[in-house]
Amino acid sequence: METKEKRGARAYIGLAVLLALYAAAAVMTPRVARSSEMLIIGGLRLPVSTMAGVLSSLGNICIICLVVFYGKTGFILALASLLVQMPFWIRNCLVMQNTASIPGFFSSLLTTVAIFLIRSRDRRIDKFRQDEVEQLKKTQQITQSLFEDTATALVTAIDAKDEYSHGHSMRVAEYAGRIARELGKTEEECRKIYYAGLLHDVGKIGISDAIINKKGKLTKEEYEEIKKHPVLSNQILSSIRGYPYISIGAHYHHERYDGKGYPDGLKGEDIPEIARIIAVADAYDAMSSNRSYRHALPQQIIREEIISGAGTQFDPEIAMVMRHLIDLDSEYRMKEREAVKELAGDNEMHCGPYRSEISDGIHITRAITHISLTYRDEEPRDDQTAPAIILFDSLDARVHDDEKTIRNLNYYEYCEIWLDGQTVNHGVREIRTKRTAHEPAAPADGRAPERTAYEVAAVKCRDHVLIRIDNGRETTEVTIALPDSSRYVYIALTGKNCYISDVRIEQEANPVPDGFIPRIAEEISYIDGPEGDLPNVQVDGIRTAASAGVPVKDGMRISFHTMSLPTARLIWHCPYIVLFRSADGKVNGEGYREYAVIRLDGENWEDNKEAQSRIIANREDDFGGWDAWKKGNKEGFDCTVHFRREGNRITVSTRNLGLSVKDITTITGGPAAEETEVYAALTGDQCALTNIRVTQE
Repeated sequence: METKEKRGARAYIGLAVLLALYAAAAVMTPRVARSSEMLIIGGLRLPVSTMAGVLSSLGNICIICLVVFYGKTGFILALASLLVQMPFWIRNCLVMQNTASIPGFFSSLLTTVAIFLIRSRDRRIDKFRQDEVEQLKKTQQITQSLFEDTATALVTAIDAKDEYSHGHSMRVAEYAGRIARELGKTEEECRKIYYAGLLHDVGKIGISDAIINKKGKLTKEEYEEIKKHPVLSNQILSSIRGYPYISIGAHYHHERYDGKGYPDGLKGEDIPEIARIIAVADAYDAMSSNRSYRHALPQQIIREEIISGAGTQFDPEIAMVMRHLIDLDSEYRMKEREAVKELAGDNEMHCGPYRSEISDGIHITRAITHISLTYRDEEPRDDQTAPAIILFDSLDARVHDDEKTIRNLNYYEYCEIWLDGQTVNHGVREIRTKRTAHEPAAPADGRAPERTAYEVAAVKCRDHVLIRIDNGRETTEVTIALPDSSRYVYIALTGKNCYISDVRIEQEANPVPDGFIPRIAEEISYIDGPEGDLPNVQVDGIRTAASAGVPVKDGMRISFHTMSLPTARLIWHCPYIVLFRSADGKVNGEGYREYAVIRLDGENWEDNKEAQSRIIANREDDFGGWDAWKKGNKEGFDCTVHFRREGNRITVSTRNLGLSVKDITTITGGPAAEETEVYAALTGDQCALTNIRVTQE
């Protein structure tokens, strides 16, 4: 098939040929017209001057071809060429009174009229075509809009059958679209995958409501009935002939990569890719959504399930893409959201005994979160009535009081703050409260207002949290020194004998600067040990800090001591090595380009337009398993990383706790690859890096 570049080259050559022929004809015509020589053709003697008409006609043909084949550009060139020639014709005819030039003059004049007529016709044709295209676009837009509305309405009807899956299809479509983009699909392909994900469960419309909403375990017969929904989906959607990919995704999204799925038991790449993508997105949403028998699973557990299912339940490549999306989602936003986000399913709470009603957690970050609410007493009481907030951390962003759940979900409660300014310390180093009275206007009847509006602002900087509470009469500032910098902070709303309503939550776009919260306790540090060639680094969260960059040289070694922070609990809470370039040699510095991130647990993410990275991780005979790996990180160990560089190829290798890791990165983009100054820096997740030394073989 001819490429666009080849067609363009041919067009330019044709344009050049026509212009050259016209120029040659224009130059030769007057010369030939003045010639007195004779031509002998087949015994006939013809004056050379008779060829002037031929050359003039050839030139006019070239002019017309320019307009016909090259549109507006050809018309402009043709008109310019004729206008350049016109003064010469006029001079020959009027000034030099050369009657032989009169035919050429009128021929050029007629050609000029002809090209204007051709151009006028072309413009009308173009306008007609544009109108047709616009009409076609409008028709397509109407059709697409109708399809989208119909699909959404159908999905809403399907999700309404299951009280525990509201929004499931929309979320699966969103996650499937994200996976497709990470896989490098075109926008059109991503759109198809999105709609296939949106309609993947349409067959459930033919399954009994009693089975779909059953809260207990399904019987064998009921499970077999549920397994029919992919086939029903295919039957329903296959009638939409203009969108065949939709039925394919719905039909095969319950197939497993190891061939143990249903309905057809397909295996590996025999399963259509669109269905393999939807399968991962569907499983992720099932785990990250509430069910009748459990709350949404913590994201770390989902991550481990996705990884463990790679190659068995899921396509390994797609599973790794989902893992990457989970790693990027540090605030666990890829999860089921309630219909009203502010509280668990509503924007009001009726609180009886204290903590009888508690909202889901609101994540507090370095960007200020504003919470506004209205409060009134539920009924006259002799004891305290007031709203309160609970500061805590938990894997599922919910408050717990059951010992087993507290242990399994790493629940940690920091403190309680009543909105009247009282505080209860459960596990923070210090709390300081500052009150500032206002001078509000008194109510018209002299009585206290029945309802009180509160504005709460909350922000976290490293190991400090600032809560500002304003009720119109006074402002209370509560500064909290957390036990460490690594844990998350969530706020849950609760109260005692009160009614909380009109809850609104907004988060500012930009984070606050360092020093925004006045420090009331010394910073928790785990890097007070010996310092080597580079300053020690404490990484409280995923890549929140990094060492200075070191230019990578062949034979270079970086040695350091690493220890996971007390809050670390996962395999990937360990050091990372970053290969990059930047103008100042700093991670995220000016002109930053990242080539590879190598984690000591042997994982990486291969998605870089300027480099190709391949990691090889081997478990040696002395590898004691991942529990032993995490324990070794907690206790701390000395690590040495070796670097080799051959032109644009960099090899990084290390061996720790029975796990050997080797990464080969080939730089393919940016400045001349062999001459690129590549830096290496240490970072990680919840780890302390000390005694960092750089040596050369």
